[in-house]
Amino acid sequence: MSEPPVQPRPVPQGHVPMVAPHPVPVASGLAMKRRNPFAVWIGLPLITLGIYFYVWYYKIHKEMAEFDQRRQIPVVGPMLVMLLLGWTVIGPLISFHNAGARIRNAQASAGLPATCSPTLCWVLAFVFGTNLLYMQFELNKVVDRYAGAPPHATVPLFV
Repeated sequence: MSEPPVQPRPVPQGHVPMVAPHPVPVASGLAMKRRNPFAVWIGLPLITLGIYFYVWYYKIHKEMAEFDQRRQIPVVGPMLVMLLLGWTVIGPLISFHNAGARIRNAQASAGLPATCSPTLCWVLAFVFGTNLLYMQFELNKVVDRYAGAPPHATVPLFV
């Protein structure tokens, strides 16, 4: 015996069916540079006797400011906090926390899940400085979102 055909359920008046939204760019920014996380964490700081850390910290803030110009991202300030207040404990921890929040915002602007944890960015500073490794891995997710885009190329932002 054959079963009777299934009748579709009526759609209530004024109801819009759920469909997966297509990401629509809302702004544009400049692509960031992909860096080797291990070179950032241990290689280049050892070779340059620690100077590369300050260069890297400046560069990532400059790139995040260029990536999403809708946000006010300080460029020199975070590097100066590390340079001048690095001997304190609280200054660098706050700076790392804020950098993690900025990385998280960059991930969201790229249309990615915001996976960077600002708290983890400073907690890992106590584990052999692996916070630099973590932050660069998280930044590389944003760079990989625009695979093939050279640094400073215009890329779409989604949030």
